[in-house]
Amino acid sequence: MKGVSIIGATGSIGRQTLDIIAHHPDKLRVVGLTAGRDFEALSELAFRWRPKLVAFFDLNLAEAIKGKFDCPVLFGIEGLTEVATHPDAEIVVVAIPTAKALLPTLAALKAGKRVALATKEVLVSGGHLIVQQLKQSGELLPIDSEHSALFQCLQGEDVSKVDKLILTASGGPFRTKPLEDLKRVSVEEALAHPTWKMGAKVTVDSATLMNKGLEIIEARWLFGISPERIEVVVHPQSIVHSLVEFVDGSVKAQLSLPDMRLPIQYALLYPERHPCPVQRLELTKVGTMNFEPPDEVRFPCLRLAKQAAKVGGTMPTVMNAADEIAVNAFLRRQIGFMDIPAIVEAVMERHCPIAEPSLETVWEVDDWSRNLTSELIRKFVAS
Repeated sequence: MKGVSIIGATGSIGRQTLDIIAHHPDKLRVVGLTAGRDFEALSELAFRWRPKLVAFFDLNLAEAIKGKFDCPVLFGIEGLTEVATHPDAEIVVVAIPTAKALLPTLAALKAGKRVALATKEVLVSGGHLIVQQLKQSGELLPIDSEHSALFQCLQGEDVSKVDKLILTASGGPFRTKPLEDLKRVSVEEALAHPTWKMGAKVTVDSATLMNKGLEIIEARWLFGISPERIEVVVHPQSIVHSLVEFVDGSVKAQLSLPDMRLPIQYALLYPERHPCPVQRLELTKVGTMNFEPPDEVRFPCLRLAKQAAKVGGTMPTVMNAADEIAVNAFLRRQIGFMDIPAIVEAVMERHCPIAEPSLETVWEVDDWSRNLTSELIRKFVAS
């Protein structure tokens, strides 16, 4: 039985991870749980799962919840890191939407853990640091459905014989919406994803196709493939999760109905396969599947992410942080949907990238990008 710590237990990925653990009580058990500041939700989970420790990212909760848990309670990034490195945790699920997840991820790898990674920002902001650490200790498996698909397709294959990786995208809710109409879309429309149920931030990123750009950068570090050899194909049905094309022209793909519990279970129980509590794919019921190129005029965030991937260094960190602040401003109805890429591009244009940044430099650049983005949004709102 393997112990599991979940960094981000109250979110969508965290709860679905717990669903998989519940389905395999003879193979998996909970060691540690963390949340941002959702005390009620984490309290309920701790009561059910009886972890050895819990942690909150929000330091301000320290006084408010004294004596509320039957196990040790930790706070801040140090608390998350301690949960990630607990000696009883063999697997650490990282599922918090912030570049700050880089620190507990690196600590878990240094401690020899298997990290099941759902947080895109870890590889986007610090991919070179993760790769350096993996050469010394730890194991990294992707939870994203697309990267899990690529990982599965590459089992038993020689990566040097890969011609290109193909990431699939649903196209989000605005795949066929006229460009002029995108300026007026509401928050509710952007959050109405046609196939996946996700958190608000990643759902908006799916609507702008920024998430697919982030996945290009992730795949570059996960599989050692240059960004120029990673393509995006729009596939509205979300049945084919990604494909690998080899030098002989052969293509392998992984298919399933859209359910994150499948890639989560694969990462937790790898290399074994076991029954999973998901609906099975029946191709005769799916019928036709469509594939089309992405429209980078309608979705400029994809173009910006490709540019950041090509430049490298700290540029992906800047782009990612700017996107996070801009998406939050959109969710608060301060800016419009198409203002997101415009603001991100403005921040990127003001940055002089630094190659091979240290962890401290990543934090500094991340803060710089967030501060500049917030300043630009304030000026935008005031105008």
